[in-house]
Amino acid sequence: MSPELTHLVLELLSGAVVGFTLGLIGGGGSILAVPLMVYVVGVANPHVAIGTSALAVAVNALAGLAQHARAGTVKWRCAAIFATCGVVGAFGGATLGKAMDGRRLLLCFALLMIVVGVLMVRGRRNQGCAGAACNRENVGRVMTYGLGTGALSGFFGIGGGFLIVPALIASTGMPILNAIGTSLVAVAAFGASTALSYMASGLIDWNLAVLFIVGGIVGSFGGMRAARALAGTTGALTLFFSGVIFCVATYMIWRSF
Repeated sequence: MSPELTHLVLELLSGAVVGFTLGLIGGGGSILAVPLMVYVVGVANPHVAIGTSALAVAVNALAGLAQHARAGTVKWRCAAIFATCGVVGAFGGATLGKAMDGRRLLLCFALLMIVVGVLMVRGRRNQGCAGAACNRENVGRVMTYGLGTGALSGFFGIGGGFLIVPALIASTGMPILNAIGTSLVAVAAFGASTALSYMASGLIDWNLAVLFIVGGIVGSFGGMRAARALAGTTGALTLFFSGVIFCVATYMIWRSF
């Protein structure tokens, strides 16, 4: 196999992994996309990897959202409120993130991943309330979580799903399968706003983005099926997601040093 073909296959497979993860747990797309682009595909500039991954994750999130919508697992009112507030935070966060050294940004990203992974493991037995929704009592919390999560999403150049899912659960009490489906609206919105910011600075590799998107759409179908199969097992989705976070974060920290 020629080096060019090998590189093409790596890009498509990396995109498929990202799409599968988004379909399975509504997040983790950028957690995987950024290191895959830097360490597997070989993107030299971390900021280009961040900008390109944000665009690819946004499009792949829409593909996963369509499947969750058909399954009826999306709470649209919560999604609209959370995403709207989050986009505001994402633009501000992206502006700050581009001003930081790329390698230091990846290290901070990895450390944040570990913190979130620990929090998710601790709350893995929380099944949530199937009838949970955004209302007058919790709308303030939903808006606050949305704004803060959006800022972190833009700062680290991520779709934010690994932050949005626990944030939706914490602010509304909804089950994790509903949080996964609902989060994809915000993941797409956050990723698009972050990508626009990086696009304006010329920090997107368009060819790579297309290949990641194609692979991601294929992977999202498998991820959605796996999510529905695991939804009935207490804490299974959460533990799987946490395990992915810990593995990738450890590798990124090792590479940083």
